[in-house]
Amino acid sequence: MKKFLDVISEEMKSAFQRAGYDGELGKVTPSNRPDLCEYQCNGAMAGAKRYKKAPIMIAQEVSMELEGSQVFESVSAVNPGFLNLKLSPVFLADYLREMAEKPKFGLEAPEKAKKILIDYGGPNVAKPLHVGHLRSAIIGESIKRIARFAGHEVIGDIHLGDWGLQMGLIITELQEREPGLVYFDDSFTGDYPEEAPFTIAELEEIYPAASAKSKEDNAYKEKAMDATYKLQNGVRGYRALWNHIIRVSVADLKKNYERLNVEFDLWKGESDVHDLIPQMVEEMKAGGYAYLSEGALVVDVKEETDTKEVPPCMILKSDGASLYNTTDLATIKERMEKIGPDEIIYVVDKRQELYFEQVFRCARKTGLVKPETKLKYLGFGTMNGKDGKPFKTREGGVMRLESLLSEIDEVMYGKIIQNRSVPEEEAKETARVVALSAVKYGDLSNQASKDYIFDIDRFTSSEGDTGPYILYTLVRIKSILSKYAEAGGAAEAPALRPAEGSPEKSLMLELAGFLGMMENAYEETAPHKVCAYIYDIANAFNHFYHETKILAEEDAAKKEGWIALLMLTKNVLETCIDLLGFSAPERM
Repeated sequence: MKKFLDVISEEMKSAFQRAGYDGELGKVTPSNRPDLCEYQCNGAMAGAKRYKKAPIMIAQEVSMELEGSQVFESVSAVNPGFLNLKLSPVFLADYLREMAEKPKFGLEAPEKAKKILIDYGGPNVAKPLHVGHLRSAIIGESIKRIARFAGHEVIGDIHLGDWGLQMGLIITELQEREPGLVYFDDSFTGDYPEEAPFTIAELEEIYPAASAKSKEDNAYKEKAMDATYKLQNGVRGYRALWNHIIRVSVADLKKNYERLNVEFDLWKGESDVHDLIPQMVEEMKAGGYAYLSEGALVVDVKEETDTKEVPPCMILKSDGASLYNTTDLATIKERMEKIGPDEIIYVVDKRQELYFEQVFRCARKTGLVKPETKLKYLGFGTMNGKDGKPFKTREGGVMRLESLLSEIDEVMYGKIIQNRSVPEEEAKETARVVALSAVKYGDLSNQASKDYIFDIDRFTSSEGDTGPYILYTLVRIKSILSKYAEAGGAAEAPALRPAEGSPEKSLMLELAGFLGMMENAYEETAPHKVCAYIYDIANAFNHFYHETKILAEEDAAKKEGWIALLMLTKNVLETCIDLLGFSAPERM
């Protein structure tokens, strides 16, 4: 199904051609003066110099060609040469009827579906998720859903930090505390215990304690580095402990991501590519790409067109140890060999832009990816407190994600039970659903690259550009449809009718923009486009609702037309909030 603006523009382009002008001048855009018209065309202004004719004359000739148009109810040529357009209510209703009948509201499958891999997690195991992990998870999940809806095969990978010094620190601290554990007995040849010798709570206390010690005690740090080396080189007891750490951590991570309604297809980590690194390094050397510089192995990635310094990409440190660069490049190698994606998207803090520029250039230069494979870095801004600084706890520490979500749940629960009687379990579940909308919409309504203020009071408000406002609108629509059905309304979906009033038509015009919005949201990897769209729909619906007595209408045909419009509005809103990663309760 064609995008709404394309259909309108085709009608206008045809009129320009019939009037003797280039059809490309007939591009139509939404009006910047909605008090005067719904859409506008400025093609006559652009064609004036080319055709050596006053723009108003061109506009008048084109408007004459549109007399009797099935698309436009009125076309006005106004000085100095604008074409002001109002759409035919019949044409608009026909378009929406077709939308309502088609899968995905008429969104067509791509000519060639892509295979897209999205890297959008990045937590370190043995550490609790904190607010710094929020944006990657929320943005990445929405981009994954948008791309899948657009018809592409999408694979989400968490890409765990599970192989570095932190593992050696944990193992060292465990040995200090419990030296008698069988994992530290080199002579042990039996099966190790299936149950971990620690809980997630103990593990989350062990790592920061070990990290603090290593900063003050060089001998302790050396011991941790040795433990890391032994782990990475296959010492049996250390590998068994590492497996425990992974299992306990991943179980806790899955619980927390599930609370965010975020899912990953792959739970891969740095450890998965450890064995690929030696071969990759040798290939880079053999290809003449990698060379020694001050003892370290590097690849030059600077290009002639660079206007700023781009340092070489370091592959191995002077002591032969690998770095994040190394594991990220090896991960690209593994992804290309095992999955073969057409595109890899990294959803990461925007402060890592130079790092990813180096990694991407190195991957291309050394042939780790095909020339046509797209590597995309989507850098997101910082989530800040009201003071404009990175979000902290009241005590000044980094807030655990679990704590933040619980705090917002409590705020929403208080609002739900205020001045009304709701069963406690229902109130808690509703609070959880609405709180998630507050967090996700509050984040996603901002352009990803921009910093934003995390304001719990504003985000949980049922008024303004917020998740709860969208959900209140959706719940209101559900309530009307439910009452209509209870009163014996038509069991089958009624047909949309041409709009008779301005509020009704305004809502219909907003709905008609769905395909154009989806195209932009996918192509620009921009969930904020979905947020802006549903906010406009919610505003248009609420204006229509306040101006119209829907259920009290005595004209049955008119009422059915309105109910059909509400059904489409509900379906579009539900589809869009699912793309953003949250849902709506039945009542609020």
